[in-house]
Amino acid sequence: MKRCILTLVVTALLAPAACADEGMWLFNAPPRKLLKEKYGFDPTPQWLHHVQRSSVRFDNGGSGSFVSADGLVMTNHHVGADCLQKLSDEQHNYLKEGFYARTHAEERRCPDLTLSMLLDIKDVTDQVNAVIKPEMNPQQAFSARRAVISRIEKEASNSKTHLFANVITLYQGAKYNLYVYRKYLDVRLVFAPEQQTAFFGGDPDNFEYPRYDLDICFFRVYENDTPAHIKDYLRWSKNGAQKDELIFVSGNPGRTDRLDTMARLRYLRDDGVPYLLERLYRLEVLLTSWGARSEENARRARELLFGVQNSRKARYGGLLGLMNPAIMAKKLAEEARLRHAAETMPALKGTAAAWPRIAGAQKVMFSHLRRFTMLETAAGFNSTLFRMARILVRAAEEKAKPNGQRLREFVESNLPLVEIQLFSKEPIYTDFEELKLSDSLMYLEEQLGHSDPLVRKVMADKSPQERATELVRGTRLGDVAVRRQLYEGGLKAIEESQDPMIQLARLVDPESRKLRDIIETQQEIERQGYAQIAKVKFALEGTSTYPDATFTLRLSFGTIKGYEQLGQHVPFETHFAGLYKRAEGHHNLPPFDLPRRWVENKDKLDMSTPFNFVCTADIIGGNSGSPVINKDAEVVGLIFDGNIQSLVLDYIYTEKEARAVAVHSQAIPEALRKIYDANDLADELTGQRHAQRAARAGR
Repeated sequence: MKRCILTLVVTALLAPAACADEGMWLFNAPPRKLLKEKYGFDPTPQWLHHVQRSSVRFDNGGSGSFVSADGLVMTNHHVGADCLQKLSDEQHNYLKEGFYARTHAEERRCPDLTLSMLLDIKDVTDQVNAVIKPEMNPQQAFSARRAVISRIEKEASNSKTHLFANVITLYQGAKYNLYVYRKYLDVRLVFAPEQQTAFFGGDPDNFEYPRYDLDICFFRVYENDTPAHIKDYLRWSKNGAQKDELIFVSGNPGRTDRLDTMARLRYLRDDGVPYLLERLYRLEVLLTSWGARSEENARRARELLFGVQNSRKARYGGLLGLMNPAIMAKKLAEEARLRHAAETMPALKGTAAAWPRIAGAQKVMFSHLRRFTMLETAAGFNSTLFRMARILVRAAEEKAKPNGQRLREFVESNLPLVEIQLFSKEPIYTDFEELKLSDSLMYLEEQLGHSDPLVRKVMADKSPQERATELVRGTRLGDVAVRRQLYEGGLKAIEESQDPMIQLARLVDPESRKLRDIIETQQEIERQGYAQIAKVKFALEGTSTYPDATFTLRLSFGTIKGYEQLGQHVPFETHFAGLYKRAEGHHNLPPFDLPRRWVENKDKLDMSTPFNFVCTADIIGGNSGSPVINKDAEVVGLIFDGNIQSLVLDYIYTEKEARAVAVHSQAIPEALRKIYDANDLADELTGQRHAQRAARAGR
């Protein structure tokens, strides 16, 4: 393995070379040179094409992969939890009990789940930038950029063939790529273990290691009511993950802030993240308290509570990173290097103004933070019914506009997905809606003030609880047919509607839209500033660097290895034996209790089977459900978490202790066969079903 040797002169002029396993790389700009020099492996265009088309994105958040020719998709249990929750009822709690469809006929369609497979990537930077003129103010530039992006997306989309296109902003605005996706709209649940198995150790073990979680879930995509035939899918490795092996992670990391200026990072540290944590703590207490009142309450709140707790711990870990003086010193030094180049290199004349412009935009956005959060992000209206009302109100107005002038979520290429969400048959529980809405209305009043004119209109001289009850019990938006009628009726139907939730959404919308305009204008200032900073980085480092994550497909790499923590070595893998030992060490009490089938079938398991492992791959939230593959593009694991030290990866990469955590590929068929009696599913995963079919066809 080559060492990075940098002279002091080069260090002063260029960024340090990427010696570590850093990077969430674009599939159309992979680190082939780096991989070849460091690991002796050069991913061919054919290899990259195969891995790209074997990977899928769960559009509600998360990653996955095709693992059979019959449309079988593998992801995490916590990625599939939304579907499990929506398919459950008082008689069937699939989150708690698990689910297994032994035949295709038993596979259950998820109410509103869609998956995306990336077909093609095209650079459209020149097309987007061509419409931005020097004389434009930020608002005009934003409108022009929005219009051209909408046009590009519309031309590349085709709802009849399920092709959907998105223009992705890269390097915070320096480049734009057109991503064309094949959408799968019929997604059915195949298998999920009990949540207690998938999330063994609960919140205490979340983002920790060692781990013992079977965080898996399987779905199947259908076309024309039959399982889709998939050409590119990942085969199963016979040997699984091996120590020190080169591995790759293909997934959709959500968002990183590694290119952010110090002004932005200080805002996140001092205001943005603490404010988010405040809201998460509040919601966690609410859901925990309500769920403790009855088993049915707990079932209804379970999936949302898990998401809140997971976000709370993740944001807390990230905040610790921002509060680390060493990390902030590194970020400050990097910014100083770039600013020095911008101020001294003739070719970069004018770029130095980017930093103060971004800082100014941050100040403006911060001044509107609480009001924007309460109104536009609807933190003051935490209700599924309000969310649907807002969609209906805005769809009526936006659909009447030319495509290029609409809000992003209502452009023609996005409307089919909006409609899937709007007409979802997910269960809506009146008592749960009243709980969430009453608490958020109270929060609205706390944040904006009792005497605020809009707050007074929203509350209508009632207490938060009284107002929430009136709204939830008075609306008819829980009925899909009513929502469809209002959607198809357009502006006239919305304006004539007496539905209280529609009226509330209309009341809030004018000011909410104004706040959105303010924020989007400041984001345009930021975007232009970051484009200038990217110009500086490209001048110093070339264009062979990776952009911040954007919840689009990326390729990470690394090796499977343990780490040192507080002077102790942490091994790279755990085993089934450790699961039972950890349960016994906590007297089998929650959250370290084992489901009954794991107790009854213990003797069937090979206790030496690897269970979880860690690797140095560069991942963050959104990578959940990503396959871990070897050089032969075979599945050796399934990403489901990072350790607590990895939460700083939002802002800076380190491999000293930060690790991605995965389910070992050998653990999955072992558990399917011996705990769940799911031999057919295990055969499909490992290719034995395909081999059996081929043998029968040969006869």
